[in-house]
Amino acid sequence: MINASRLNKIKRFVYASSSSVYGDSKILPKKESKIGSQLSPYALTKYINELYAKIFFKNYKFPSAGLRYFNVFGKNQSPKSQYAAVIPIWLESIKKNKQIFIFGDGKTTRDFCYIDNVVQANLLAATNKNIKDASIFNIAFGGQISLNFLFKSIQKWYSKNGINYNLSPKYTSFRPGDVRHSKACIKKARKILKYNPKYSFLKGLELMIKNKC
Repeated sequence: MINASRLNKIKRFVYASSSSVYGDSKILPKKESKIGSQLSPYALTKYINELYAKIFFKNYKFPSAGLRYFNVFGKNQSPKSQYAAVIPIWLESIKKNKQIFIFGDGKTTRDFCYIDNVVQANLLAATNKNIKDASIFNIAFGGQISLNFLFKSIQKWYSKNGINYNLSPKYTSFRPGDVRHSKACIKKARKILKYNPKYSFLKGLELMIKNKC
């Protein structure tokens, strides 16, 4: 795709990377210039995409923007795929009064980013004239939410709206390849892309739950 874009004289190539690229790096917040060793095949493929983009700029001066998404969630997100994210799975479980499972102790943290923030970032990256190299940007809200807090937030919202879910989460073993803590530094995206995420985790969660009810 990147080569086809270059050959067809596309001005810049915007592609999806992932926060999983940071791997075993314990540095918080995550900054684009400092990554660790990738912990899963998925993370490795995303990092390889970034390397391809760098090579295309080095050899052909073809500019690109790799967007490292951090735990995107939002309306119409399916809970049925084997790659489904945690929030739609839990919303579906609560609606059907089924058991919720948490890998680890629930203290694992993620930088959950509502879909409308991500859409904004994509549009900005596609239209930004200042991207003249193989740029990488963190796309997140810049927060740090534990799985335990996520569960309590969902449970609390449903309770306020007449749906009582009284099952406690069941804690299971940590999954191989999972990153323990995640929080993005979004200063670069703010400065260059003029990215300004408008939807906090709680506001995005409210919008998503309303859509699911």
